[in-house]
Amino acid sequence: MAENKTPDAAAEKKAKAIEAAAKKKAAAEAKKSEGGSAPLPKGYVPRLKKIYREAVAPELKKEFGYASSMQVPRFVKVIVSMGVGEAKENKKILDAAVEDLAQITGQHAVKTKAKKSIATFKIRQGQEIGCRVTLRGHMMWEFLDRLMNVALPRVKDFRGVNPNAFDGHGNYSLGLNEQIIFPEIDFDKIEKIMGLNIAIVTTARNDKEAKSLLGKMGMPFRK
Repeated sequence: MAENKTPDAAAEKKAKAIEAAAKKKAAAEAKKSEGGSAPLPKGYVPRLKKIYREAVAPELKKEFGYASSMQVPRFVKVIVSMGVGEAKENKKILDAAVEDLAQITGQHAVKTKAKKSIATFKIRQGQEIGCRVTLRGHMMWEFLDRLMNVALPRVKDFRGVNPNAFDGHGNYSLGLNEQIIFPEIDFDKIEKIMGLNIAIVTTARNDKEAKSLLGKMGMPFRK
């Protein structure tokens, strides 16, 4: 007769199985969050981040008289979202928005749901009505670089972005009417021209600091 496994051996086997499953899940989520892209070269630093470290941060420290480099305003995250009102009648439009947002940011987009019902717009609580991506780290820097130096200059009759769209706490919001200004989007393959909102979150203590940070980084404010 085969000898039964001891309780300790069984528990150890179970723990190893759980650990392996957790590692597999973490790897899948990491790949998903990066949009399934290839790993970056070792030591890679985004172009815009180099500019911030080498030029912008020292200028800000001098301009505002910070005692420590830790006080210098920096970017925390960028939230890119699309509101798709037509999704309540046509789910295909929402799926197209998710795909477009993933192409623009290089990261997987998640669908967002209505927080409350609005009878006027025939929206029910919990109904999927948009999508969103939160960018941090290298993905955030790369997106900001493309936004300021590639996408915005492609806006027709572009005269600069609103210099007053700050929230009073050092964060900036920007609305775009068309996703096709991003070179990643193929005009012939889009389902519908849609707008998107971009929220740039910083550590700035006030709007003056945030505006100086964005201006020095290359944000084309309207004069």
